[in-house]
Amino acid sequence: MPHGKPAGVRCIQLGDDNLCLIFGKPERPAFCGGLQPSQEMCGPSREHAMLWLDTLERATAPMLRV
Repeated sequence: MPHGKPAGVRCIQLGDDNLCLIFGKPERPAFCGGLQPSQEMCGPSREHAMLWLDTLERATAPMLRV
């Protein structure tokens, strides 16, 4: 995604199995490689992890000016 991934939008680099299609490749954004999983992030379920990531995305999204 040349201009970044908007919050709430699925990354175009995720395959049907939710694995990164460019993992380990030089074109993978530095942010992705720097995001390290933790117990706080992953929690007890996939649903917990997805909610955590959604909250992180929204908290760090640029403010839109109108």
